[in-house]
Amino acid sequence: MEIIETGIKDLIVIKPKVFRDDRGYFFESFNRSKLDFLGNDLEFVQDNQSLSQKDVLRGLHFQNPPYAQAKLVSVIQGSVLDVAVDIRKQSPTYGKSFSIVLDGIDKNQLFIPAGFAHGFKTLENNTIFFYKCTNYYNKESEGCLLWNDPNLNINWDIENPILSEKDKTGEFFDTFISNF
Repeated sequence: MEIIETGIKDLIVIKPKVFRDDRGYFFESFNRSKLDFLGNDLEFVQDNQSLSQKDVLRGLHFQNPPYAQAKLVSVIQGSVLDVAVDIRKQSPTYGKSFSIVLDGIDKNQLFIPAGFAHGFKTLENNTIFFYKCTNYYNKESEGCLLWNDPNLNINWDIENPILSEKDKTGEFFDTFISNF
């Protein structure tokens, strides 16, 4: 497993060692002992999975404390443009975003600590997205930043994605009040 820094504190790319042969492949998708450097309080309690068609955009979602979640995200099948935005007020990278293409071939993962808004755009039909969470979902604590907020300047490379009603009405970053 290779750990790749992103330039945003605590946000890391995890590149697993994938063993391939004529039968298929094998890799460790999670090994807690190899992530000890993330801290002893890291405990995943919920796994989520979604299936989306091409050009679906989900995000930018987060949960406020005390239900904030760190996430370990990956793609089982297909591919996504995955985006994380630092919403930690005291962070030197507050308001900065990081994006990466994750796919079901390379098996790379992104560890997103609590205090980030997260979203993804599917690049292929029948994309299966998977993520482990360190806290349970709580509807009352969820928040959403507007995916195409000009202040965030995220290059999603799409003008009219397929969105949920919630994602159409996210908050603008400049009027958003962070609880992190």
